[in-house]
Formats: sequence, structure tokens, C-alpha cells
Amino acid sequence: MIELGRGALSKMATRLEAPVVQYSFRLGSAEVPVNPLIGKTLRLEYLGAIHCQHCGKRTKSSYSQGYCYPCMMKLAQCDVCIMAPEKCHHEHGTCRDPAWGEQFCMTDHIVYLANSSGVKVGITRATQLPTRWLDQGASQALPILRVATRLQSGLVEDLLRSQVADRTNWRALLKGDAEPVDLLAVREQLFSSCAAGLLALQERFGLQAIQPLLDAQPVEIRYPVEAYPNKISSFNLDKNPFAEGTLLGIKGQYLLFDTGVINIRKYTAYQLAVHQ
Repeated sequence: MIELGRGALSKMATRLEAPVVQYSFRLGSAEVPVNPLIGKTLRLEYLGAIHCQHCGKRTKSSYSQGYCYPCMMKLAQCDVCIMAPEKCHHEHGTCRDPAWGEQFCMTDHIVYLANSSGVKVGITRATQLPTRWLDQGASQALPILRVATRLQSGLVEDLLRSQVADRTNWRALLKGDAEPVDLLAVREQLFSSCAAGLLALQERFGLQAIQPLLDAQPVEIRYPVEAYPNKISSFNLDKNPFAEGTLLGIKGQYLLFDTGVINIRKYTAYQLAVHQ
């Protein structure tokens, strides 16, 4: 087999281009286009080492997708409020890294609807669209609110998820395309059913802090998938260092082989070699 590249793995780079999303492996500083490999035999080989993506030290296990345990315990980007932004504690002076928080959390965020395995609500920094949608494998997406901070986006998401899911069913995602949904109608239904809660948040933070994006239109997204696997089974590089088979397609951060699937993002910071 021919080695296409090796190095520390990061989540795949994505570009939203017609007609389908374009993907590249990121191995250290190198990028390897993945779309041309669909329909061909591909082997991923875990080389037996993980190096923390922050400090570079070797670690036996990866924590919070690519960190060693000490970094996971001290870095702001690994704090509980990253997964639960409504728990942001920056205003209390207890942020692990206030400067990091100012840069990444005290900035505009987008609350959106996405259809991947069904309609869900999500949040992301305004600068992370459409990347966030592509990483989640959304076939449709619609920004519905712009808010001033990550905390506010978390509070809005917490309100809206009382009416709509906030998670993706990854198994359903990898079984086929989601049925199309009228996201504009879902948005209006949410705004109506959550009107009192949204008004309370606007009164708390100000009208300029939480702004409906009424002119936004749904985005349609297609993924490079020739066929979906008949059975969803996951490769585990910690148990078997090889993931190999005919590459059927790519969706979200998943590679779909005829022999199984693998979530590339899960193995951030793993030293990996890619062979064709």
C-alpha cells in the first residue's frame, strides 16, 4: 500500500462546495484530500502514541478530544461550561483563563436549527458557520438567533430544547439522509411557544444581545456518500490499531467503510498513518 501521510490527527478540514462537502485529513501540518479516496481501499493505522494537542506531552489516554489529563483539568477550553455553556462562570471571576474566555466566549454566537438525524437546536460561535453544521452531518441548517455571549447562547438553547432535541442520533445519521423538514416553520413554532422565555432573556440582557435572524434562509448540504453501510459497527483504534476497508463515503466527521465506521474527531492527537 502507498502511504499518503502520517502525523498527529485533527478533525477533518471541511469546505462547503457544490455539489458536495469537500474533506481533507489533517495530519500534523499536512492535509490529504479524502473525497478522491471514496470507492478505494483505505487503511488508517494508529502508530501507538498520543501527544497532547496543547502541551505536546505523550499521554496514555486522550481527554476532551486530544488533551492530557493535567491540561484537561486546567484549560478553559476543557471546562464544564464548554459542554454546558449555560454554566459559564466568567462573570464570577472563576474562569480558568479569563483572556481565553474574552476571546472565545465573550463574542457573538449563533443559535441554529439543524436536520441531521432529525431536527435539533445547537449553538456555535458566529465564526464557526458553516463548519459546525458540516461536522455534525446536517443536511439542512438555519441560523435563528444571534446572541452576544456564549452564556446567553446556552441559556437560549436550554430554553429551546424544552421543545426540540439538542443531540444527534449518530447511528441514524449514518444510515441515510434525514427526511427534509421545513425549518422556517419549526423556527416560527419555537418562537411562538418560547416567546415568554425569549422575552425574559431579552429583558435581562437587552434587545441587542439577543436578536432573531428573521431574514435567514435554510442551507441545504450534501455529503460525499456513494452508499451507506448495511450495519453500523465502529472501529476502535485503542483495541485494534487498524481501520481498513473500501471507503463508501464521508458524513460529519465519520468515515463510512464497507467494514465499519470511524469518528475521526474522536482520535484527535493520535499519531496516525493513512495508506491507500
